Amino acid sequence: CLLPACDCIWSDWIDVWYPSADKDSGDYETFENIWKKNPSWDCAKVENISCRAEKFPNTSIADLGQKVECNVDVGLICNNKDQQLGGIIPMPVCLNYEISVCCTPNIPDCLPPPSTTSITTSTPSSTTSSVSTPPTSTTTPTPT
Repeated sequence: CLLPACDCIWSDWIDVWYPSADKDSGDYETFENIWKKNPSWDCAKVENISCRAEKFPNTSIADLGQKVECNVDVGLICNNKDQQLGGIIPMPVCLNYEISVCCTPNIPDCLPPPSTTSITTSTPSSTTSSVSTPPTSTTTPTPT
């Protein structure tokens, strides 16, 4: 009886977005953007992530002086509007970042059982039942 290899597998460095100098722009190496650019990208669950600046691959992103979000929930987000003058580059714009993710293989035996999902969905349904209160206010105008 052999169990499937469910250890996460590290991807190559991924860079699907290049930041422009526009203050409303930035660098968005998000999982959504990766899937849009590469629909065949197959990552069942991101277990770990590594983020780095393309031009400074050996410098920790914490040492770059930029405000950057890098996590397993969304990927990497860097907004130009959050950057300040100074730091490693003289302009308040995001560097071009790239990410590498450690993905759980898309094998049914490696993924959590569906029962976990049904527990999660039972919570929002209780919120929906409280929405049935507004129709009471709709009933009030009827007797008038």
